[in-house]
Amino acid sequence: MRSLVFLEHHGEELEKGSLGVLSKAASLGEAAGVVLGPGAGALAARAGAFGAAKAYACEDEALSAPLPQPRVDALSALVEKTGADTVLFGASVLAADVAAGLAARLDAGLNWDVTDLVLSGGDLVGKRPALGDTVLVDVGWTSSPRLALVRAGVFDPVESGGSAEVEEFGASFSDFSTLATLVEQTQEEASGPSIEEADIIVAGGRGLGSPEAFSLLEELAGALGGAVGATRAVVDAGWYPYSTQVGQTGKTVSPKLYVACGISGAIQHKVGMQGSGTIVAINKDPNAPIFDFCDLGIVGDIHKIVPKLTELVRNRQ
Repeated sequence: MRSLVFLEHHGEELEKGSLGVLSKAASLGEAAGVVLGPGAGALAARAGAFGAAKAYACEDEALSAPLPQPRVDALSALVEKTGADTVLFGASVLAADVAAGLAARLDAGLNWDVTDLVLSGGDLVGKRPALGDTVLVDVGWTSSPRLALVRAGVFDPVESGGSAEVEEFGASFSDFSTLATLVEQTQEEASGPSIEEADIIVAGGRGLGSPEAFSLLEELAGALGGAVGATRAVVDAGWYPYSTQVGQTGKTVSPKLYVACGISGAIQHKVGMQGSGTIVAINKDPNAPIFDFCDLGIVGDIHKIVPKLTELVRNRQ
């Protein structure tokens, strides 16, 4: 397998999700990282530490704004140049747009929401949930290059200690690719990891009783070094930002530990978090559906249990 992995970056940091995909690709065959935008060369050099034997960088100014179409042009040119048979993306809003555009440009097959990649008889096989995450199916490709969008958080970056040869390349951009202009870019101020990258998520539902109760979850997440998530009912009610929504209409996450506080465990929420390593549920209702699939269930008052848990975590630290 000769794969290219799109390494998304923000500022001077490569995204953890795309580095995890790179490590997985390197374990399956020849993998090269791709970094696009001004300063890409310096960032591309870091790809070797995560298994890339080679890294490609394009620093054209047309790639300075986080817009998908110029990146489709650049990746299309690189696929043609290298003859890569696989292009992999770590899931994000930008990566999803780029992957879809590249699939259309190359008339290639794209599998999305992939949770694992394996080689079977020399062929690449993807694993992805289906039917509301109730089954896991094998997916494949009928043509080359094979494109895959990998679910956020399923692969951890693995440092190999290696180094990558960095090769810069140029690309020509179609007229329609440069018609969009980024007028303004804003970023919500937040401390700690995002729910897509966090190893630990403390999530809250309507069972918290009020938006003020989210302060309890923020303290616990801070003590654990994690992030705070929420259900759709909570964000629709204005209790917490939409960017933290986990579930069928929100984000799909796979942290090592998921602490669900006051969450009933309806199927719409379950499909967004059931891939978590360990699920702990705290709910005063012993008949809540979440107790049917969590690893550890605690029946009790969140307002008493969570502060005590935060205290114990801090004391242990």
